[in-house]
Amino acid sequence: MRSSAESVQQALEPLSDSNKLLFTSGSQELRAWGIAQWISVPARGGEEMEGAFQRAIRDAFEQAFHAGQDNPLVIGAIPFDLAEPSYLYVPRRYEWRQRPELPGSASSEAVMPHLLDQRSIPDEQGFKAAVTHAIANFRHSDIRKAVLSVSHELRFSAPVDIDRLLMSLRAQNPEGYQFRVPLPDGAELIGVSPELLLRKRGGRIQSNPLAGSAKRQPHPDQDRAAAERLERSPKDQYEHRLVVDEVRRVLEPHCLELDIPEQPSLLGTPALWHLSTQVDGLLWDARTTVLQLACRLHPTPAVCGFPTERARKLINLVEPFERGVFTGMVGWCDANGDGEWVVTIRCGTVKRDIVRLFAGAGIVEASEPEAEWAEIQAKLSTMLSACGLRQRTEAGVAS
Repeated sequence: MRSSAESVQQALEPLSDSNKLLFTSGSQELRAWGIAQWISVPARGGEEMEGAFQRAIRDAFEQAFHAGQDNPLVIGAIPFDLAEPSYLYVPRRYEWRQRPELPGSASSEAVMPHLLDQRSIPDEQGFKAAVTHAIANFRHSDIRKAVLSVSHELRFSAPVDIDRLLMSLRAQNPEGYQFRVPLPDGAELIGVSPELLLRKRGGRIQSNPLAGSAKRQPHPDQDRAAAERLERSPKDQYEHRLVVDEVRRVLEPHCLELDIPEQPSLLGTPALWHLSTQVDGLLWDARTTVLQLACRLHPTPAVCGFPTERARKLINLVEPFERGVFTGMVGWCDANGDGEWVVTIRCGTVKRDIVRLFAGAGIVEASEPEAEWAEIQAKLSTMLSACGLRQRTEAGVAS
């Protein structure tokens, strides 16, 4: 077994100084260049300060201090399964800056190479069968929710320009948390998440769980009606309450104060309405790090299900692919323990000419397979539109 220091020094050949890392939050963006250290230690047990994961981070920060950094940070992604290797990097240099204005020519659809092929894993029939399977399981077990997902693979005629793809994502959803993280196999994780898992500044923490969604409508009256139906939906309110109750259960023991509204509010993205609850807290111990708490929270019922471990087993049974970084968490943590981590959704991986997109839907006993498939398509639309696929399918490219 490697020591934590040895795990920090994993082979870095695929991760050159040309690698770019990006995380945006509101009007600010964190940009980082070059990889000083790569932390691959799995985040399982990351809530424990003396566990292997936290030791590896402390070792990396210590080396960065010796190299002359005043306040080093780690930035990157942690997979859905905390037993899998992490993709966390201590950059050689980084800066926080005001997000620049988008150029007037920026489009919500990137200029992409010719689309050669696309496929969904599972396909529509397979996903609906998985939903039916999950609902049947709910009726004979204590599982109350499971999040089932789809991987959508696009193959283009030439390598994809990631910078342009990121610009189109921002033009489409300027309010989301945007990210870019290199992966050791040469792919890059990109996306624009609407969901804050945890933010920490000193002793203050915030979380913004989302669960329960409805597709936006083009006409204002229809759009408002869709939002109101979502607010009144017993199925979506139940799904949301499962998530909020779990966030409360995890955070309450660590907080002197914890403010959680009784009812969710509406949060709108260009593609979807979400039920949203803004959680604010004051920690008993400000030395607790953002990653300790994020590892306690992850995975919430918003991306896994409830109860967590039984839902995870059901997911492993019915999902025909490995999630990897999808529905994990992506963000940053500095040497003071402050930072931000968002849920890795509305995302994809890009490796030369291959783009893999991901989307999931929360399944409860009242779910309907047709409606859940439609929700998956609405959630995929953010990334598909950024890839220019809507225009291409309308022009006759087979789906």
